[in-house]
Amino acid sequence: MLDPRKSAILRKVVSEHIETGEPVGSQHVIADEAIEVSAATVRAEMAALEREGYLTHPHTSAGRIPTDLGYRYFVDNLDLLTGLDPLRAEQVSEFFTRTHGELSTLLRDTSRLLSALTQQAAVVVGPAHEALVARSALLTRLTPTMAMAVVVLSNGVVDKQIFNLEASATDEEVEIASQALRGHITGQVLSSVAPCALTGRPVIDQILADAIDILSAQHGSLTDAGEVFIGGAANMAQQFVAVEKVREVLSLLEQSIVVVTLLSEVVAKGNSVSIGAENEVASLAECSLVVAPYRVDGEVIGTIGLLGPTRMNYPQALSAVAAVSRRLGEQLTGE
Repeated sequence: MLDPRKSAILRKVVSEHIETGEPVGSQHVIADEAIEVSAATVRAEMAALEREGYLTHPHTSAGRIPTDLGYRYFVDNLDLLTGLDPLRAEQVSEFFTRTHGELSTLLRDTSRLLSALTQQAAVVVGPAHEALVARSALLTRLTPTMAMAVVVLSNGVVDKQIFNLEASATDEEVEIASQALRGHITGQVLSSVAPCALTGRPVIDQILADAIDILSAQHGSLTDAGEVFIGGAANMAQQFVAVEKVREVLSLLEQSIVVVTLLSEVVAKGNSVSIGAENEVASLAECSLVVAPYRVDGEVIGTIGLLGPTRMNYPQALSAVAAVSRRLGEQLTGE
């Protein structure tokens, strides 16, 4: 732990560097009215912070910049977040008020919203398909020999699967099968629906078996990881001077499995921010991740995050991720 004076000076250096991108000298620090000490004292304290690993000293400048440890201290000691500023809060509210449609469209647009709010690359990981639970279902006849099974899933998706139907099946039998299917699969995980109990009516039993087979096959074939949506990847080109670094980060964003793993590891550790070398991926040594899960009916079903340089605006990023993850969960829950 740092004493109050060192803590105040470190916070000032980090805040100033985040804003300007330049090394911070003692004159910038003493300009803060909350730091009531001399320039000589500030220089001594900054030298001490450098020895302790919180700051580093670029050889081309008299000022200092934060290390990963400095950013970590800054993030861990942030005052209680006050939330998004009114303009950004209104953007979030308007987006979720007017947004409707399929889940994939919602998640893709959410990644773009989060990127626009922060000017960082945004990542939204959809729900793992294996966890999808049926909320409701129905069968409808399309032609004399074709029917469609419609299932409303726990993540808001309406899934439609077409299957063959015996020409001899009556509309009444299709309706009975529809009611039986709804009662049978509601609350079940779609990738492993158990066979339905026989009704004693062969045509209806066949309709039910065919509907369950096609639904189980569709969801059982999907990967465990949810789909990944990237918004604002081009923002990374504005964050780094080195073209090779931009290429490395953009290349990583194209690897969905790596992205999902990175976000999952941050959440699993109980963190909301992973800074620099904490990411354990060489190409992200100069980057930070800000992550939050989103929930449906109290259950975590996906993750959203921001990827940017270690010099990102952490208060703004944390506020944006928190607000968007909460509203996304409410949208999917139907609140």
